[in-house]
Amino acid sequence: MQEKSRRLALLALVLVAFALALFKASSWHFGYGFRLPEPVLQAAVPVPAPESKKFRRGMRGGANPVPSGRLEPHLVSGIGRTADAVSLVELKDGSVRAFWRAAGRGGAADAAIISAVFDPAANSWSEAQEVSGRAATRRSLRRQIGGVDDPVATRAANGALWLFYGTDGFAARRSSAIVLMSSEDEGLHWSAPRRLVTTPFLNFGTRIKAAPFVYADGTMGLPVQHQFITRFPEILRLDQTGKVIDKQRLASGGRAALQPLVLVRGEKEALAFSRAENAERRVLSMATDDGGRHWQPAQTSGLRNPDAALAALALQDGALLAVLNDPERGRESLSLQGSVDGGASWRELTRLEEMNGLGNAGLAKSQCLEVTAHLLRSSDPALRNADAAQLSLRLAAAGPQVLRQGGCHFEFSDPAMIRTGNGDIHIAYTWNRTFIKHLRIDQRWLTQRLKEPQ
Repeated sequence: MQEKSRRLALLALVLVAFALALFKASSWHFGYGFRLPEPVLQAAVPVPAPESKKFRRGMRGGANPVPSGRLEPHLVSGIGRTADAVSLVELKDGSVRAFWRAAGRGGAADAAIISAVFDPAANSWSEAQEVSGRAATRRSLRRQIGGVDDPVATRAANGALWLFYGTDGFAARRSSAIVLMSSEDEGLHWSAPRRLVTTPFLNFGTRIKAAPFVYADGTMGLPVQHQFITRFPEILRLDQTGKVIDKQRLASGGRAALQPLVLVRGEKEALAFSRAENAERRVLSMATDDGGRHWQPAQTSGLRNPDAALAALALQDGALLAVLNDPERGRESLSLQGSVDGGASWRELTRLEEMNGLGNAGLAKSQCLEVTAHLLRSSDPALRNADAAQLSLRLAAAGPQVLRQGGCHFEFSDPAMIRTGNGDIHIAYTWNRTFIKHLRIDQRWLTQRLKEPQ
């Protein structure tokens, strides 16, 4: 009898909480429609004339002419810790701040959110600094967490930088939650992290991966993945203080849509992409033409992908860009693709990385490290003419990941992409989970590639 009474009391509490949530939600009157990005226009940074090359490698269909313009690589992160889950945001002076997750030998227990700044005029990155970590987050939240997860940075309506990141709980990622920090000085100092309330009961099972967007009424849409009991993509709606005031499911769990991202294409039009666990090995897409009030059911898109994270961007001229892995080559291959017809068809603009097949090539350890050294030199101008001692530090850091499981394995994944006010495209991704690699592409290069005949 007592057990039955306890169950009834618990049920009553849940119903009361649910009723309060409904009442609170009903007091909000949401506007639909999207606010288009308004980047602060920066003057283009003058650069030396590009090197003259007749061909480039790694493209389907053999050799192809290299477009004029600029595509520059850099290695961002330091040595001694793994690096993945990168996010990019433009600062007010036109520089770019990157955030990523780094971990040492302790794995998730000593994982931290790290940040560095790219100066486009100097064409260089600052030293990396720790922004937050497991211990600091645990102290601020006054609760146990297993580790910190993917960071996502954005510019808030009041001009401050907001940094979201995940925390893992007692059941790892199925008990994950999202925390938020803010900075009033472009990332030099940060507020204490606070936990977003994303579910009315227990408040866990929500993961973040993609950058937010802004509705016409100034509220923020945050694409997330719910993954407690079942998994599905949804959008959290945040007010200008960062408080969750509404949520909207994008697709049912049966479609196995994961890690959504939203591209705003107009005041009423937006397109959402999601990686998917499907036999077609294709990215799922969902569209809205009424400002986000309703979203069409998930459809299989023309983007091929091996159920891996992707990044995408909508340009002001209507073109779309996507960075993703190839399903036939896995995460050993990374491609920049473009669409000029609203996502109906896609073509490769350039192969960013291509190391497919080496894992089964039977390379000796020395041969694999020689290949890795060549990749390192081509991934950063500072390493192109570096002596053996300078290169050996990077090679020693990359070696354990490349040589894992007795083979020669490469991974290029977890991409992020933004367009800055001067028209440059910045792409970043994990390079063998050892470094963060950054690419800067100027408008001239991109325009020429998008206009080339297929």
